[in-house]
Amino acid sequence: MHAFRSSLAALGLALCAFGAHAFDVVDERGVAVNLPQPPQRIVTLLPSLSESVCALGACDRLVGVDRYSNSPAQLKALPQLGGGIDPNVEAIVALKPDAVLLAKSSRVTQRLEALGLKVLVLEPKSHADVRRVLDKLDQVLGTHEAPKVWRVIDAGVSAAAQSLPASAKGLRVYFEVNSTPYAAGESSFIGETLARLGVKNIVPASLGPFPKLNPEYVVRANPDLIMVSVRSAQGLEQRPGWGGIRAVREGRICRFSAEESDVLVRPGPRMDEAARLMAQCLGDKGKR
Repeated sequence: MHAFRSSLAALGLALCAFGAHAFDVVDERGVAVNLPQPPQRIVTLLPSLSESVCALGACDRLVGVDRYSNSPAQLKALPQLGGGIDPNVEAIVALKPDAVLLAKSSRVTQRLEALGLKVLVLEPKSHADVRRVLDKLDQVLGTHEAPKVWRVIDAGVSAAAQSLPASAKGLRVYFEVNSTPYAAGESSFIGETLARLGVKNIVPASLGPFPKLNPEYVVRANPDLIMVSVRSAQGLEQRPGWGGIRAVREGRICRFSAEESDVLVRPGPRMDEAARLMAQCLGDKGKR
C-alpha cells in the first residue's frame, strides 16, 4: 500500500511538473511569447477573442475585458477596461493577468510588454482565421476543444445554407456595416458567409474586406436586398437616390437589432448564429 501511495505521489508530481512546463506561442506579429504554463488570469480586449475563450470552456479564467465584450452574459460582470484600441493600461496591470489577448490595431501592445505582461496579438478576419485563432487559443489554454467548436460553427453555417428556399439563391445583397457607409465586401468573413449561403455580394473582393463606399455606388449596384443594423438604418430610404434602389422600393431591407448586429460583425464562435440570422432575413425578404 505504501509503495502504491508513493507511486501515486510520484505520478502527481510528474503531472504537476508537466502542467507547469513552459512553452512558446507565436502570435500574429510572428513574435514567440513564452508562457510558463497555461494562463489562469486572462484579459481580452477584442469581443471575438472573449467569445472564443469562453467557447473553448475557459470563461472562468477571464478577469477583465474590453467594453464591447458582452457575450456570454457573464462577461458583463467583469471589469470593463475601455476600448480595445486604447484601453486603460493601469486597470489592466492592476488585474495581474498571466496573459493579455488583443488585436493588431491596439495601441498598447508595446506598453503592456514594457510593463512585464505577456501579450498575444490575435485578430481573426476570415473563416480560416477564426479556425486558426481557435487552434492557437487551444494551444495557449490547453483546452483541446477547438476541433469540436469549429465543427459546430462549420456545420451551423452549412445548415443555414441548406435552409434557404431556392428563390433566395443568387440574390444580390448589400451588407452595410455602418452608415458612413462601410460595407462588408466579398473578402470579409461576412462576405464569406454570404457566399456560402449562395447569394451574391454587390461589393467585390477587389475593393477590400470592409471598404468605405460612395453612396452612389450602392445606387448604381441596385441590390435586391439590404442588410443593415438598426444603429445605422435611420433615414436609409431618404439617402439621395436610394428610393430607386430595388431593395428599398420593394421593402427588402433587414434591420438587425443591436444584439443581432453584435453577432453578425464578430468573426468568432457565433458565426453559425450569424449565418442563421442572414438565412432568416433572406428567407423572409428574398421571395421573388
